[in-house]
Amino acid sequence: MKDAFFFGYGSLVNRATHHFSDAHVASVRGWRRAWRHTDLRDVAFLTVVPDADSVIDGLIAGVPGDDWAALDEREAAYGRVPVSDHVNHPLSHQPEIAIYAIQAGNHRAPTQDHPILLSYIDVVLQGYLREFGQAGAQRFIDTTDGWHAPVLDDRAAPIYPRHQPLTDTERTFVDAALETLGVTRRTGARP
Repeated sequence: MKDAFFFGYGSLVNRATHHFSDAHVASVRGWRRAWRHTDLRDVAFLTVVPDADSVIDGLIAGVPGDDWAALDEREAAYGRVPVSDHVNHPLSHQPEIAIYAIQAGNHRAPTQDHPILLSYIDVVLQGYLREFGQAGAQRFIDTTDGWHAPVLDDRAAPIYPRHQPLTDTERTFVDAALETLGVTRRTGARP
């Protein structure tokens, strides 16, 4: 893919988790986020599922050297789906854009044995707070399914490899949002 970009909708929105310098705020229509798990990972993570009525915020970033190999490795468990015609972005040209999604039938709802990591939620919401403000972070919550899933509170000893420290304001937002959603947080052994 020449002039290749990808659409990030989770941890990739947090610029502290990567070094993609050519990144821009964008949105994509026709997709909705969902917390899911696969047999390829011990914990649940985000994917997107088709939804004709949904628009989600994120970032597009240039694929360094138009070489997908490193990004494909980072996004293992996902397949690449072309979305160029569905992305609203500030670029003056129309690059080729892909989104990563777990293939239908290859993912299930999170479980006690496959929870969402709080350190991952922290990273994602921190990115949305920094890029889109509190209203944008709330849009992330509202356009993401699966919040009924169990959450492993690993904040004191983060398991997520690209975890980031939160400011007091960010932590307060995340904790209040999870409480409002009725999310069950548990501590305990690593999955």
